[in-house]
Amino acid sequence: MSQERKIQWLHSKRVITRCIPWSDEPSEETDLYMYYKHGTHQCYTLFASKAKITTYRSLKWHFLAIYFLNQEYSDDKFLEHVFRFIADKENGFTTFFISRKTLNDIIDDVFAQGGEPPVNKIRKVIFKPPAWHFTLSEKLSIVGRLIGRVKLDKTILYQCMLDINDAGQKITVKRLSSLLGVTPRTIYRHMCDTLKQEKTILNEKL
Repeated sequence: MSQERKIQWLHSKRVITRCIPWSDEPSEETDLYMYYKHGTHQCYTLFASKAKITTYRSLKWHFLAIYFLNQEYSDDKFLEHVFRFIADKENGFTTFFISRKTLNDIIDDVFAQGGEPPVNKIRKVIFKPPAWHFTLSEKLSIVGRLIGRVKLDKTILYQCMLDINDAGQKITVKRLSSLLGVTPRTIYRHMCDTLKQEKTILNEKL
C-alpha cells in the first residue's frame, strides 16, 4: 500500500502550492473559470492530483515551483526544510528514496537558479474556488464545451489529456472523444506516437 501524502503538513506551514496567471489575460472569465484561447503557462497547481513524484527531474521541478511561489514569504532555510520533507518517501510525495548527496545537489541547484518560474505545461481552462468541488463530469463538461469551439489538433488533444489526468481519471480514447465531441476514429487519427507515449506516462502516474 502506498504511503498517504502528508499534504496537511504543507498547509499547516502555509506553503503556497497554487497560483493563477499573474499577467496573462483570459479570453473569457466567469465566476467559475478563466478560459485562455491560446493557453497560459502561468498556472501552478502542485499536488492537485493523486499522482506522485516518480523521477529526480520531476522532484527538482516541484522544488523550483515551490521556490518561485514562496520566495517572497519564506527564507531559504525554511524552503530547504520543505524540500527535504517532500523528498522523504515516508511522507508520501515521492515513490523513491533519494541519497543525501543527490538531494543536497538538487537543492543547491534550485537555489542557484534564482527563483524564476519553471517551465510549466500549458492550460486553457482554470477553475476558480467555487468550482473546485465540482464533480469530474461537471468540470469536463465545461472544458469540453470551451475547447470544442475550435478545430481539433494535437495541442487541443494534449490539453484534454492533461485535464483528464489532473482530474485523477484514466485517459482513454472513449473519454477523449466524448469530451471533445468527436468520434473515436478522429481521436486515433490525431493521436501521434508522441501523444500515445504521453498518454501511457500520464496513466501510469495515477
